[in-house]
Amino acid sequence: MWSWRTISYIALMLLALVLWLNRLQSESITPDWQEPVSLRIYPVNADQTIATAEYLATLSDDDFNDIEQFFSDESRRYGLPLEKPLSVELYPVVTSLPPEAPESASILDSLWWGLRMRLWVAGNDQFDADDNTIRVFMNYYSPTLNSTMKHSLGLQKGRIGLVNGFASDRFQGLNHFVAVHEALHTLGALDRYDPETAEPVWPDGFADPVQVPLYPQSRAEVMGGRIPLVPGVAVLPSDLSFAHIGLATASEIGWLDALGDQ
Repeated sequence: MWSWRTISYIALMLLALVLWLNRLQSESITPDWQEPVSLRIYPVNADQTIATAEYLATLSDDDFNDIEQFFSDESRRYGLPLEKPLSVELYPVVTSLPPEAPESASILDSLWWGLRMRLWVAGNDQFDADDNTIRVFMNYYSPTLNSTMKHSLGLQKGRIGLVNGFASDRFQGLNHFVAVHEALHTLGALDRYDPETAEPVWPDGFADPVQVPLYPQSRAEVMGGRIPLVPGVAVLPSDLSFAHIGLATASEIGWLDALGDQ
């Protein structure tokens, strides 16, 4: 039997390891927005079906113009001088499957997944990436075989996102909304919704927090994740035209600091 002192020592070592891993995975430099940030999209045939493969074969850079336009429109509202703060480029399909994002919100599960994801990226991305580059791996699933969207995650350290979406033009707008949400995580933005209910948290999780009456909202704050319609009811936006980057999120990704540097 281990002594209480030995057990306490092991517990402290495990706690120190968790804290070290958390720091390792969260530290990153916020872009200064003096030049465009590069967003790379790596499609993945997540369900390994012919239908999904055929859909991925139709994708081009132009299909992601809405993401570039969203960042341009939102940054302009904050007075950023860059005409195009984010450039999106479609990369070749990745044939290997990434580790699945954990459904639970536990720190240990997230840390373990983050380490596995970074190792997977290192082995499956042959392209150089600097701190001004975001890499989003888009897991595509056939909507006829999968009725619910799996959990997506973004890592600030390494600027890596894993997005789960549907292989259909009908869901392209929603896929891109989720991709932007995770891309903003890689830039330092925090979630603005209740993890238990997925409802946006007022005020920063609302696109229009001072609107009178407050409900219904007509758009989603990106990190809030949903459009609040009535208390207790919020829906996913169909595309980025119903999305907005709020002041708190803009501050976290460095847009307000960039204005001070002008």
